[in-house]
Amino acid sequence: MILNQKQTTVAYRCPSCGAMVLSIVGAFSLSADMIRLKCPCGESDLTAVYTNDKKVRLTAPCFLCPTPHTVTMPSGMFFGEKMLTVPCDYFGLGICFIGPQNQVEDAIKAADAELSAFLDGEDFSTLAAGRGHAPTFTDPQIMDIVMYVIHELQAEGEIACGCPEGAGDYLVEILDECVRITCKNCGAMKDIPTDSLADANAFLHCTHIDLI
Repeated sequence: MILNQKQTTVAYRCPSCGAMVLSIVGAFSLSADMIRLKCPCGESDLTAVYTNDKKVRLTAPCFLCPTPHTVTMPSGMFFGEKMLTVPCDYFGLGICFIGPQNQVEDAIKAADAELSAFLDGEDFSTLAAGRGHAPTFTDPQIMDIVMYVIHELQAEGEIACGCPEGAGDYLVEILDECVRITCKNCGAMKDIPTDSLADANAFLHCTHIDLI
């Protein structure tokens, strides 16, 4: 008798060449050993392993940051019927997609269009060359404070733009002297200063952000 094993599709964008790497991962193969998806260019790979408590720990390279991002999830979620997106922690763009193959392929098409808009005419090689030069802050607490507040306000629906309530789609970019929030739908934007800890602490008490 042939058993239908659980399987899912995993895709990530290579930070070196910009190609999407897509593969089907089965529960049997994952439980046997670590799965490593490698880009044909040979410059990047994604790994997925079962943890001792039967969760899946996935480490995906980021085409925006110099270091990969790691997420851990229940195996039922990893092999679930709903597609999951792993975003870059700092820029918000999806770097990895997990789920049914047709949903992942649709997500790749959307991600390609989003990346094209993000590059704004620049070649991917320019982005790849800049990965090792991520913006830095005079105090590491500043980024933590600002990003925490932004994520909390977004979860509470307290970021507003020119779109109808609840229709905004926000991109968060970390620049050298500010964090920029932009609505990808209407183009409204606001810069949050990050050049001093005092500004960051004041922002900690922010309860609402209006994008202009």
